Amino acid sequence: MTTTLLRGRTLSFLRWPETIDDHAAYRYEEDGGLLLRDGKIVAAGAYAEVAKQAGEGVKVIDHRPHLLLPGFIDAHMHFPQMQILASYGAELLEWLNTYTFPEETKFENAQHGRRIARLFLDEVIRHGTTTVAAYCSVHKSSADAFFAESHGRNMLNIAGKVMMDRNAPDGVTDTPQSSYDDTKALVGEWHGKGRQHYAITPRFAITSTPEQMGMAGALAREFPDLHIQTHLSENHAEIAFTQELYPWSKDYTDVYEHYGLMGPKTLLGHCIHLSEREADALSATGSIAVFCPTSNLFLGSGLFPYQRLRSRRNPVRIAAATDVGGGTNYSMLRTMDEGYKVIALQGEKLTPFQSFWQLTRGNAEALSIADKVGTLEVGTDADIIVLDAGATPVTRLRMETVRTLAEELFLLQTVGDDRAVREVYIAGNPAKSELAA
Repeated sequence: MTTTLLRGRTLSFLRWPETIDDHAAYRYEEDGGLLLRDGKIVAAGAYAEVAKQAGEGVKVIDHRPHLLLPGFIDAHMHFPQMQILASYGAELLEWLNTYTFPEETKFENAQHGRRIARLFLDEVIRHGTTTVAAYCSVHKSSADAFFAESHGRNMLNIAGKVMMDRNAPDGVTDTPQSSYDDTKALVGEWHGKGRQHYAITPRFAITSTPEQMGMAGALAREFPDLHIQTHLSENHAEIAFTQELYPWSKDYTDVYEHYGLMGPKTLLGHCIHLSEREADALSATGSIAVFCPTSNLFLGSGLFPYQRLRSRRNPVRIAAATDVGGGTNYSMLRTMDEGYKVIALQGEKLTPFQSFWQLTRGNAEALSIADKVGTLEVGTDADIIVLDAGATPVTRLRMETVRTLAEELFLLQTVGDDRAVREVYIAGNPAKSELAA
């Protein structure tokens, strides 16, 4: 039985912070302790009290004066797109055809998939992310590679093989039947193995025939506990093309409704241009709109209506994500910095407490995994990060004038990156310090 006591300033959220002064929304200990045993948090609170529970002889790791938080959660990433990050000059559909689909053909080679899966999880850990919802390529071996690497690190991750049978090159398409068969086999092999979760993953309506969408719906009925992930209303040309392909539909969202793919574990990437009817449909089904600010800005797709969706009469559940490789950074700190700007451009502001709630408990709630990760609650998995707001010369100088926790968090969000992440614990074990330099 492995027991470790972490010491530092601990911060964990209890609910959405209504204002910057809503101190009841979070739990903060200036000198906090987290007692970890066999991958779980078994005690949390003031260090003096937790140390009493720990008893004699327990290994203590002192991270003072740094902050200890739950690991960041990224609700939408494409692991096969590592090598097309920062590809110049295209909007969504052109970008897919010019960069994404040719790159993903490489994943027919299983060895390539294993290499990229390893490097991908190295990179998310380096940036303080402990859980991702990831798209694999259309190739079954890419999902096997991802899950094998994730399981080997004992990470809690959500992923799925893309289902895609039209409007893409032959090297990245499957068939309705093969997509069903491959998905079912992957579910049997990986879902619930250790900390792995499978997501049914039709890429988006444009790249799936009605027959394949029907297969995705059949899988959703057969495995109702699985996540579902796809894309929705990212780009005006995408929306128009979807309406051409599904002329009977009321709108883009109606396509997913029709095939039974909406629900409380459905992650819908982007959702920038939703009509009121579509927003009502997301709200009624509990589906999640995933905010991907760096990608939306980079591809010129539009500004996600974060506050409008949150504050409407029927609120829409929201998660946040990097969307690498359309997104331009693996860091959830950089993501929420851009998210802050997107929201500010629409005349609203997000407080630093709201941003950090979103990165941790907020995303965990959106992904239906808050009973396991996203907080520092006793009984949850010990996925924890250590943040140093003075990690660089710029931030160290600025910290000389920082007087409040809110100011410190906003500094981390605004100019922090992987250098601010001093350590990452996965199920109680140090992970970042174990990475090759």
